[in-house]
Amino acid sequence: MHEFLHILLHTLEHTASSLPFLFAAYLLIEFIEHRHSEKFAAWLAKFGKAGAAVGALLGVVPQCGFSVVAANLYSNRIITAGTMLAVFISTSDEAIPVLLSNPGSAGKILPLIASKVLLAIVAGLIVDKVGLFDITKEELDEVAEEHSHCHTEGHNGLLKSTILHTAKTFAFIFIVMFGLELCIETIGEETFAQFIASESLLQPLVAGIVGLIPNCASSVIIAQLYAEGTITFGAAFAGLSVGAGTGLLVLFRNDVDKIECLSLTGFLFAVSVLTGTVLQFII
Repeated sequence: MHEFLHILLHTLEHTASSLPFLFAAYLLIEFIEHRHSEKFAAWLAKFGKAGAAVGALLGVVPQCGFSVVAANLYSNRIITAGTMLAVFISTSDEAIPVLLSNPGSAGKILPLIASKVLLAIVAGLIVDKVGLFDITKEELDEVAEEHSHCHTEGHNGLLKSTILHTAKTFAFIFIVMFGLELCIETIGEETFAQFIASESLLQPLVAGIVGLIPNCASSVIIAQLYAEGTITFGAAFAGLSVGAGTGLLVLFRNDVDKIECLSLTGFLFAVSVLTGTVLQFII
C-alpha cells in the first residue's frame, strides 16, 4: 500500500506540471475558435516556412509543456505537422537540468541542444515542404464543421469548455503515466539504465525506444548516462529527440486519426534514430 501511494504521488508530481500548459493550450484554442479564428490563421501565415524554426526554438525551453501545446494546436489544425514535429524534436524535458546538475557536463549541453534544434528545423521544413502530413480539403471541411458545431451547441462558455477539455486530457495522461511509473518501479531504474547502455552500436536505437516512453524518467536516465559517459552523444541525441514529454500522449488522446498519429510517431522515431546513428560515427 505504501509503495502504491508513493507511485501515485510521484505520478501526480510529474503530471501536475503539465496542467497549466494544458489549460493554457485549450484556453487559447477555445478563444481562437470562438472569437478570432480568421485573425489567428492570418497571423500564423505570416511565419510561412519559418513555423518549424519558431517551433524548434520554443521546444528548447526545458519543460515538456510546449510539446503539449503543439500537440493540441496541431490536433485543431492551427499549426502544421512540421511545426509540431519541430517542437517535439527540440524538446528535451528534464535533460538540461540534469546535465547542469552534473559537474563537468555543462559543456555537453550546447552541442546537444544545437544539434537537436538544427534537426528540428530541417525535419520540420521538409515535412511541410513535401506535404507528408497535409490534410485533405475534405478533412479541413470536417474540422471546420466540428468547430462550428462546438461553437453553436449551447455556448458552453469559454471557461467551462476549457476546463472540461483540460480535465479529460489530464485524466488520460495521469492514468497512462501511472501505469508507466508502476512498470518502471517494478523493473527498476538500474535495469532500465543497463538496457540503454548495453550495446554501443545499437545505443541510438535503444535510446530511441526508451525516448518513446512519455515519462520524464526516460529523459532523466538518458541525460544522466550521457553525463557519466556511459552512452554516446549519438545515443543521447536520438533518445532525447524522440522523447517529446507528454506531447505524443496528448496527440493520441485528441481527435486525430490514429494512423496519422502512428505515422507522425514513426517519422519522429526514424529521423531521430537515423541522425543519432550517423552522429555516433562522426562524433
